[in-house]
Amino acid sequence: MPELPEVETVRRTLIELVAGKRIQSVTVKLPRIIQRPAETEQFADALAGHTIQTVERRGKFLRIILDGLVLVSHLRMEGRYGVFPSDEPVELHTHVIFHFEDGTDLRYKDVRQFGTMHLFTAGQDLELPPLNKLGIEPLEPDFTVELLRSKLEKRATKIKPLLLNQEHIVGLGNIYVDEALFLARIHPERSPSSLKPAEWKRLYKAIRSTLAHAVEAGGSSIKSYVNGQGEMGMFQHQLLVYGKKDEPCPNCSRPIYKFVVGGRGTHICSKCQTLEEAGQLKAK
Repeated sequence: MPELPEVETVRRTLIELVAGKRIQSVTVKLPRIIQRPAETEQFADALAGHTIQTVERRGKFLRIILDGLVLVSHLRMEGRYGVFPSDEPVELHTHVIFHFEDGTDLRYKDVRQFGTMHLFTAGQDLELPPLNKLGIEPLEPDFTVELLRSKLEKRATKIKPLLLNQEHIVGLGNIYVDEALFLARIHPERSPSSLKPAEWKRLYKAIRSTLAHAVEAGGSSIKSYVNGQGEMGMFQHQLLVYGKKDEPCPNCSRPIYKFVVGGRGTHICSKCQTLEEAGQLKAK
């Protein structure tokens, strides 16, 4: 599933491709992609004649800002956008097509068919599902180590599932949580109450640096992710532990260990990331 860096990269490329374009009509080939309004005809009719002004991001969601409307889109597992000439053949698994007046299309393709679209009048989208319960943005200036600690420290859950919970902090998925915890030298099964002030600071810095470097690299193309221009991300070549099972740790050369935390495959170095609770030291 695309995480914050991938969605941010898609956002940036879409602005270049569609900002200023006026929608002539909309074709919906798979109605269940459209979650709001209930009828696809209402969705298509509401968008006709509107101009895309910009594209923003909230967590892993795209916010396509039009004149008076906001289209909230989640790519889920394999959703992708691309701009094509209107007379170019439509690829298989293309489910929603936005036809522009300039003779081009914005096409949404989704092999797994898990993506969603919600249409709101301007001002509604941040107050209603799916955006209204999202947590803090880790790349915004108001994200601080104090805020991170205050949101998570008293939670009775292991640190990794907390970081994956979009109601606490948005945009972090399995890849970047594993990478950030490794950089911070924190075992994913630690309880947040066990973390010392220095560890909170390391975790904060690791989250920010991991995401920032991933955005610079255009995200990670682990499976089928490409940006709005069909280009792969390059951050997978910089990953330290994710997907590196049995490979040597870049710090100590001990083999990377993979196990399951909260139902998610998890990669650690058992020497660099020890499980320390109540003064007792354990290693996986």
